[in-house]
Amino acid sequence: MQERSGIVTLKGNRVTLLGEAPKVGQAAPDCQLVANDLSPVSLSAFRGKVCILASVPSLDTPVCDSETRRFNQEAASLGEDAVVIAVSVDLPFAQKRWCGAAGVDRVITLSDHRDVSFGLGFGVLIKELRLLARAVFILDREGVLRYSQIVPEATDEPDYEGVLTALKSLI
Repeated sequence: MQERSGIVTLKGNRVTLLGEAPKVGQAAPDCQLVANDLSPVSLSAFRGKVCILASVPSLDTPVCDSETRRFNQEAASLGEDAVVIAVSVDLPFAQKRWCGAAGVDRVITLSDHRDVSFGLGFGVLIKELRLLARAVFILDREGVLRYSQIVPEATDEPDYEGVLTALKSLI
C-alpha cells in the first residue's frame, strides 16, 4: 500500500496518507460506502450525474460542519444534473443525527467506516488517525475524475471557488 507524506498537515503536524490517488482523467475507483440507513452504496450508483465528493475528517468538527453546510447551500442551485456527497468515517447514525441537527438536506452523507475503501481508493486515508483528509473531487457523468483538490492543512476549508468553477464546466 502506498504511503505519502508531506501532502497534508493537521494543526501543522505532518500526517501520512494511505492509498494511491487517482489522476485527473482516470476513472474513479468504485468504492463501497454506507448510507445513513445502513444500506450499501457504491459510487457507480451516481453515474449519469456530475458528483462533487467532499472528503472530511468528521462532520462533528467545526471546519467540516462549515464546509458541509456551505456545500448544502451550493447544492440548491446545481439542479438535477449534479449531486454533492460528503464522505467521512463517521458512523452512519452520527451522520444522520448531524444532518438533522444542521438542517443539511441536499448533501448526501456516506460513511467509509467499514473498510475505508474510499480513503484508500482516493489516497486520502490518514494513517495515524484512520480519518479522511479534507479533499474535494469531481467526477463527470461517466465516473471519470475531472477535478482533485487535497487541502494542504486539514483544519482549512477547501477552495470553494475552484470547485464551483470546475463543476460549472461539467454541467
